Amino acid sequence: MKKFIISIDQGTTSSRAILFDLKGKPVYSSQKEFTQYFPKSGWVEHNPEEIWSTTKKTLKDVISKSKKLKGKVLTIGITNQRETTVLWDKKTGKAVYNAIVWQDRRQEEFCKKLRKQNNETLIFNRTGLLIDSYFSGIKIKWVLDNVPLAKKLMNKKQLLFGTIDSFLIWRLTRGKVHATDATNASRTMIYNIVSNKWDDTILKLLKIDKSILPIVKNCADDFGYTDSSITGKPISITGVVGDQQSATIGQCCFEPGSLKSTYGTGAFVLLNTGNKIIYSKNRLLTTIAYRIKGKTTYAMEGSIFIAGAGVQWLRDKLKFFSKASQTEQIVKSLKDNKGIYLVPAFTGLGAPYWDANARGVLTGLTRDTGPKEIIRATIESVAYQTYDLFEAMKHDGLRPKLVKVDGGMVMNNWFSQFLSDIINIKVLRPKVQETTALGAAFMAGLQIGVYKSLKDISKNWQLDKNFTPKINSKERNNLVKGWSASIKKTLTKTI
Repeated sequence: MKKFIISIDQGTTSSRAILFDLKGKPVYSSQKEFTQYFPKSGWVEHNPEEIWSTTKKTLKDVISKSKKLKGKVLTIGITNQRETTVLWDKKTGKAVYNAIVWQDRRQEEFCKKLRKQNNETLIFNRTGLLIDSYFSGIKIKWVLDNVPLAKKLMNKKQLLFGTIDSFLIWRLTRGKVHATDATNASRTMIYNIVSNKWDDTILKLLKIDKSILPIVKNCADDFGYTDSSITGKPISITGVVGDQQSATIGQCCFEPGSLKSTYGTGAFVLLNTGNKIIYSKNRLLTTIAYRIKGKTTYAMEGSIFIAGAGVQWLRDKLKFFSKASQTEQIVKSLKDNKGIYLVPAFTGLGAPYWDANARGVLTGLTRDTGPKEIIRATIESVAYQTYDLFEAMKHDGLRPKLVKVDGGMVMNNWFSQFLSDIINIKVLRPKVQETTALGAAFMAGLQIGVYKSLKDISKNWQLDKNFTPKINSKERNNLVKGWSASIKKTLTKTI
């Protein structure tokens, strides 16, 4: 009988379930997009019930496929959009407000206030994070301050908080398990990454009651069983990892100094720093890469808010093309970028700028500028933003020799080559592109003994294609110079 592991990959724009064989090869995938809500400028929300219904549909679809393949599902792993925040009633299971998405910027004024009160150093030293609307703790604060029912339930010890993994675990187990893993906890800004515990000082500062918080487990751990009313028969949940850390595991970046960069809705660079907590002097984040058997491995991270979301914007709002895959031919048809730069600060700028009030800027426009040039500038912007992160890492004394890439955008060969040209580093693309989902499957398999160790997991990584820098330093410097000038026009604050 064939044996499979299911990975639930709950992302920013869609919910997916993927059936993996034990060598980490995707056998079948089911995906459903869901609605993005933008109630006000800079606000981004999801409907938790839609997240749940799309997740349930894709999961059931994949379980049904496993039966047709005469296979057995051994366990489930979950990976998720991080920082996105849901608060729900413990008794009814209903959310008290929409899920506030990681991209949401509504709490910038509150963040300014926190910074003015000189809390930045305290929070950075304990959590590895900067004070920013991006993180879950700040979003919890907004719900408690603006949704009367939330505070009422918290006072009655009847309110629960979760990042999307917690919400799904709670729903899948029919309320039996309220848990998260160390990677998701490390993105809340209320979790102490040094002591590996929820931080009482920060909780007090934000007036968040500890009773609403989930138990924090290892990435490979026992997260309970799905209820048979959902999955036909109970299936264990044994792996949970936030999406970017999950991609790091899926890319087998287990050695200190190894690095991956994921290009999905946003783009995220994670550098494994081993058991050392390295604090950036250049506004990068320190985070937990994974925790296995109580042993924590740390990472340094750079977050770009808009990557594939920029391509989505070109497709859905500007109607420049109908399929994202068409962009490769379009950008290849131009000899150069004709001096056009797009800074996609649609929801502010992430690392290393952290400017929540910055908004998108298109520079270098002439009468000759058309959709092709804007498409190319949007795709190039992702490489330039990555360059900014690598420069910040360089100033922190970290110089990666190669980068493993994944995510929808890297299937575009032109983009992968341009990325290598701009960051001036060798870029490796793996055969299995579903590295985010794969990481959660690996953790789930590790917990039940399918894989004996991280070394055992590493045997499954295979190279698809590598890209090496092809342009000279003069050309690179000129391109980067144009980008830097455009960034300056975008920023609302100096750093």
